[in-house]
Amino acid sequence: MKGWVATVALVAALAGSLLVAIRFGSVPLGTAETIGTLLGGGTPEQRLIVLGLRLPRALLGLLVGGGLALAGATFQALLRNPLAEPYILGISGGAATGAVAVLALGLGAGVAWSLPLASFAGAVLAIGLVFGVAGAADRALDVRVVLLAGVVVGSFFTAAVAFILSMSEAQAMRGAVLWMMGSLAGADWRAVGVVAAYTLPASLLLLGLARALNVLSIGEETASYLGTDVERTKRAGFLIASLITAAGVAAAGVIGFVGLVVPHAVRLVVGSDYRVLMPLSFLAGATFLTLADVLARSVLAPTEVPIGVVTAFVGVPLFLVLLRRSLSA
Repeated sequence: MKGWVATVALVAALAGSLLVAIRFGSVPLGTAETIGTLLGGGTPEQRLIVLGLRLPRALLGLLVGGGLALAGATFQALLRNPLAEPYILGISGGAATGAVAVLALGLGAGVAWSLPLASFAGAVLAIGLVFGVAGAADRALDVRVVLLAGVVVGSFFTAAVAFILSMSEAQAMRGAVLWMMGSLAGADWRAVGVVAAYTLPASLLLLGLARALNVLSIGEETASYLGTDVERTKRAGFLIASLITAAGVAAAGVIGFVGLVVPHAVRLVVGSDYRVLMPLSFLAGATFLTLADVLARSVLAPTEVPIGVVTAFVGVPLFLVLLRRSLSA
């Protein structure tokens, strides 16, 4: 019953957050005008604002936030650590290196798709390096070895970003730093389509692993005795969750705390059954990032605050409260 109540509440919250994201902006629109435009009415200007600008931005926030939260829940299950998060495998470092390299070479402004493509390529390279290092050290893909490989690969890419920035001009450096703080400002229907093509099928695959992750949480040896293909589950979970994270980072930059705070909060409400926890984490992450983007656009309007700054300001105190609650429980 608790899971159903939470599901209904989160679906309603997500619907409300999407309406808020579409309604509010630099051009004021009433609720009736917003809904009317979504239903096919409105003036040409209103249709451009609602359907051409705000709706794709809201949907991109939904996909990226939901994907990051679901990836976070998956990593927490695989690493058996409720404090794990999606960027723990160096994915953000690889994505940032690709994006910073493009900006430093001045290619970001000339070709619209070059920045997300380079970012995604860097993230995939990071995933490949982590799996290569972990596989060479231990064919059984020990989660401790994967974690250590992620830290090493992430440190390497952090150094690569610092090197590129140190050799870049001031304008390129500023653009790279702003990108690494995260933003949904470049959202359009093409970006929504690309992210959806990665996130939605991958999310369904991860949800299909929920039962195996439940068994795996007991222990790898016990899970193997119960008939779970432990190595296949770990490899599939790590790879799919990493690709979801890579797609989100490529579209919106480095956005922290969504994959850490959201699954942790949902776990405290509904427990650790991943058949319930994972879909609810997607809904909660989508709601959280959509509302964070509204704050990013509204707090210092017309200046837009990087969304990664908003998620950090909200996520850090919230995480401390959740951590204290979980320790005292």
